Amino acid sequence: MKVLVTGAAGFIGQKLVSALIADPLYTDITITDIILPKTPRSPEEKPVTAVLSNLATQADREMLVTKDLDVIFILHGIMSGMAEKNFESGMMVNFDSTRGLLECARKRRWHESRNKLFIGAQVVPGIKVVFASSLAVFGGTLPDEVTERTMPTPSTSYGMQKMLCEYLINDYSRRGYIDGRTLRFPTVVVRPGAPSGAASSFVSGIIREPLNNLPSVLPVSRDMSLWVSSPRTVVSNILHAVNVPAEQLGEMRQINLPGITVTVKEMLEALGAVGGEERVELVKEQKDETVQRIVGSWPARFRIERAMDLGFVGDGGFAQVVKEYIEDEGILV
Repeated sequence: MKVLVTGAAGFIGQKLVSALIADPLYTDITITDIILPKTPRSPEEKPVTAVLSNLATQADREMLVTKDLDVIFILHGIMSGMAEKNFESGMMVNFDSTRGLLECARKRRWHESRNKLFIGAQVVPGIKVVFASSLAVFGGTLPDEVTERTMPTPSTSYGMQKMLCEYLINDYSRRGYIDGRTLRFPTVVVRPGAPSGAASSFVSGIIREPLNNLPSVLPVSRDMSLWVSSPRTVVSNILHAVNVPAEQLGEMRQINLPGITVTVKEMLEALGAVGGEERVELVKEQKDETVQRIVGSWPARFRIERAMDLGFVGDGGFAQVVKEYIEDEGILV
């Protein structure tokens, strides 16, 4: 299959590209971002094309969305904290550019192949689109456990922007313009590298920095519960989404991905058990009311029967998540 990955310079984007290269199903891979994404080594010598682009511009979107694409993985975006600080940028990157990509996919399909759209009374699905959404579409007063039927009531602009994209993907899929799959990511932990602009950046920071013998700030209370998943599991679920039959999704294209409910206290206990108690002592509490409000508005408990029935997978526990990070990054403990 020929695929396009947006946001490919990001952490999850790079891991996804490596997984695509290793998968024989994918034969032609284009990766793009606002900075030129690195091209992971391809021992299979697959064609991997890295493109510098600004998806806020129509010309770049039209260049990338070609009529022979089989799958678009939409991973780009401005993270929660930055989208809250800069409404205009959040709308442009998280909503407008995504809508523009969907329109390119629709127009390519309907303008260039209009006479081939129907077989009998059946609409032939368009390009598969796997969209990275977020648990941040939920907020406010929530039930004890969230399902796909729970009404999204985002408490942040970031969540609102993701929710708007979800509605577009549902309707574009219903009309046959695309074959969409919306994945609501848990908080992905542990992310390597520098802290991001996400309000939830501390969730990785309180594990990553201590394991690298660096101090870290905890801006929320230790009893806060979070819904989290490891990078390995999230990438595996992104790939699996491509293979889920459209008829099993129906008109509700949103899927709440499996995760782990864990408190900050339990995360630190896992850090101590795996990395040693001296690492936990590097975490210092420094309350940030804005971070507490944003992250505290997200649900921490989900019903995931639908995702599991569709073949998505979960993690084995938070201690295992920490061990995977240590293994992936080659950290000595």
